[in-house]
Amino acid sequence: MDTPLLLLLLVGLLLFVSIWGVATARRPSSDPGEGLATSTEGMKICPRCGMGNLWTERNCSACGNALRG
Repeated sequence: MDTPLLLLLLVGLLLFVSIWGVATARRPSSDPGEGLATSTEGMKICPRCGMGNLWTERNCSACGNALRG
């Protein structure tokens, strides 16, 4: 194998690995409430927009989406 071809393959492999790493590093969570701090205790988190609402609310104060529970 020629040296330039080997270098080209190596650069291509490094580029692929770096792009793949960036694309998979920050996948969105399926549950917006996952990873929230304890300051959200007693609140309902909207599954659509992630806004914290009072536990007595039935609909999100920001987007109007129905809340769980």
